[in-house]
Formats: sequence, C-alpha cells, structure tokens
Amino acid sequence: MRLALVVFLLLIGPAFAQSTERYDNARFGYSMNVPDGFVGQGGSANGDGQAFAVPGRAIVLLVWGGSLADFEAEVAMRMAQDAGEGWNQTYQAVTPRWASWSSVAGGQILYQRMILLCDGQSYAAFRAEYGLRDRVEMDPVVEQLVASLQGATC
Repeated sequence: MRLALVVFLLLIGPAFAQSTERYDNARFGYSMNVPDGFVGQGGSANGDGQAFAVPGRAIVLLVWGGSLADFEAEVAMRMAQDAGEGWNQTYQAVTPRWASWSSVAGGQILYQRMILLCDGQSYAAFRAEYGLRDRVEMDPVVEQLVASLQGATC
C-alpha cells in the first residue's frame, strides 16, 4: 500500500519542486529556502522579512524576524492572537528554541514556525496560509520550509 502511494505521488509529480532560491535576511541573520513557484512580493520597509505568493493561487508565505524578551512568551502571544482571530489550533510543538503550530479557519490552513536566533534576543519565523484543498500539495513544501529556516551558526 505504501509503495503504491509513493509511485502515485511520483507519477503525478509535485507542483512545487525543491527550492532553488534562498532568502537571506541580513538584519536578523537568518535564511530560508523559497519553494519553486513562490514569487517575492518585495521586502518589508524595515528589512525584517518578505512576503511570497504563488501567482493565481491563494497561497501566501510570510517570512520575518523580530526582537523579543522571552521566546516562549512571544510564541504564546502569537498563538493567542491567532485564536482571537478565529483560527482553531490543530497542532502545536513548543520548545525553548523553536515552535511550530497549525490552525484552520474558514477553509484555510495556517502553519507557523518560529526559531530562536543565536543572540537569544531575536527570532526568525515563517507563516504559510493556504486552502484546505491545497493541503496534500503543501504538506511537503511546509516540511521543506521547516527544515530550511535557520539562523547564522552560533
């Protein structure tokens, strides 16, 4: 059964291939691979990150960095903010150095990942938002994003 699934996925081919572009943020010292098919929408005015979108599709990727006093408190605040905006959390994993969570609302999925950077006073994050119908296609993309988001070597 597992082999049949793998063969099927290889035959249909992924819509988003392995990343060939890398986003590097000099202000906070982090980087992340940008999946093929995602187009930069321009960096933020303050240099903390950039938005990416898939043309013609309701798929958005935000990547940014920020300063903080307490990583776990920042994560908790962002999760609470999502809940306040009507997102229903379906998954969470929080450690002292990284956090990931996923939520659903109105036919949409959000997946957010945050990592504590080497200085202990800043973080890098990404947030992907996409439709439930795009889940099968986006799951491996999100896995690639999680693996590629990293700060400068400590």
